[in-house]
Amino acid sequence: METRTDAAPGAVDGYLMADFPWYGLDGAFTGRRWLGAVGVSADGTVEHGSIGHGDEPSLKVEAADPEGQRFAVVVTVAQRPGRRSADGTGVLEATSVTTAAWLAGSGLLSCTWPTHMERALRQDWMDQQTATAWDLADDLGGSGWSTLTLPVDGVPTPFHYRESEYGWVMAGAARGVNLGAYGRGMSAYGLALSVVRDLTSYAA
Repeated sequence: METRTDAAPGAVDGYLMADFPWYGLDGAFTGRRWLGAVGVSADGTVEHGSIGHGDEPSLKVEAADPEGQRFAVVVTVAQRPGRRSADGTGVLEATSVTTAAWLAGSGLLSCTWPTHMERALRQDWMDQQTATAWDLADDLGGSGWSTLTLPVDGVPTPFHYRESEYGWVMAGAARGVNLGAYGRGMSAYGLALSVVRDLTSYAA
């Protein structure tokens, strides 16, 4: 997926430019909400983004207290067909539930950097884990995944779900979008997702 990521937590502008709805946890979640980053294609089209709940993942916090972070991040990916790139020189692949699973898996990976590991070994670890995350996302019907059904806008919706020592990841589809999510310290069981009606509740 050829997109750049505009990492500007708290900036609502990118979210408002999207031509698809954003999803987050429903009103049963009463904790802190925050905006992550949006992925933007070369022509400026918003393709995906992440919306967080609970603690903002931090490697500094993880190094001090890896069990102390509690968060759930919902990734919304626009459903796009295969299409030409903006400069006409290539083709962008269609998005799918696999795309959402990959973004969620890489999102969890990005906040589980092995701070205890020697610096020389960290890149090897990251490369290996990134490849594993992609392989898992590309095989949603495989044994690495189970099925978890959660409400999305009140409708029971099946998700591909997996747990690891770093947290959990899930991916599924809703009306007009593909959804991914990842978290740690907050159980995925019992969560419910819904369209975000007021992005300002996340912009603080």
